[in-house]
Amino acid sequence: MSLIDSSYGKANVKFLKVKRDRHNPKVQEVLQANCQVLLRGDFDVSYTEADNSPIVPTDTVKNTILIEAKNTEVWPIERFAAHLAKHFTTKYNHVSGVEVTIVQDVWTKYEVNGKLHDHSFTHGGPETRRTFLTYNKPSNKVTIVSGIKDLKVMKSTGSMFYGYNECDYTTLKPTTDRILSTNVDASWKFESHLSSLDDVVQKAKNGLFDNVYESARKITLDRFAIENSPSVQATMYNMSLEILDAAPAVDTVSYELPNIHFILYNLEWKGINNDDLYYPSSDPNGLIKSTVGRKVPSKL
Repeated sequence: MSLIDSSYGKANVKFLKVKRDRHNPKVQEVLQANCQVLLRGDFDVSYTEADNSPIVPTDTVKNTILIEAKNTEVWPIERFAAHLAKHFTTKYNHVSGVEVTIVQDVWTKYEVNGKLHDHSFTHGGPETRRTFLTYNKPSNKVTIVSGIKDLKVMKSTGSMFYGYNECDYTTLKPTTDRILSTNVDASWKFESHLSSLDDVVQKAKNGLFDNVYESARKITLDRFAIENSPSVQATMYNMSLEILDAAPAVDTVSYELPNIHFILYNLEWKGINNDDLYYPSSDPNGLIKSTVGRKVPSKL
């Protein structure tokens, strides 16, 4: 028997960083993050021979994340992920690969007296912005998957579901008007347009990752609201097409959308024709997933 695969590091390393405007320190931004860094490389003997000599302690990994968060730019999180990957693979020769996951809380400024307050924020609830970076030093290959998770949305009309396969087990009634609600888990993959970790940093400085995030989030919300949805499947596919069209640097777009059901109470026993009072059914729920990519030209 042999060791097939391994990685290790530190998870749940949390910080909040404040950015102060150089011209007016009362004007500030905040970034709250939860980081995980896993190392790959020449660590086999620590598993197979109980030899700890190659191990970079996970406490060192934690300290590194926090010190680097203090000493370098953490906006956007894709840039910070690339910075951490470069640090670990440069400082430790036997580290050949890194996986970095960063989950960012959503803090947004709110209006006071008709304008956004300089340093007061509201929390976006469970919604988070996320990135997952993998880097392999020998091949210099870097892949980033960024996204949104737990963006809870609902619309009270403008959704249909009919024409589906029916059999002797089917009890669901077709409808041309229903409530549609979901917790958006959307992600987009950057790979073919990333040449190195330094390229990631440069693209971050140029606004690529922030622009794609803002565009993808807006497309998701706009399409959800505007489309008279024939199904969750069709709507998530249309969202993906729009994101790919708006973001040429993105290779694929993935959605995972639970269908959160709201069901009309049956009040016929009381002689009431009910069309506006629902109960939320947390489970079981539908779960629909998709990944949409660009067409690859056929080879003749």
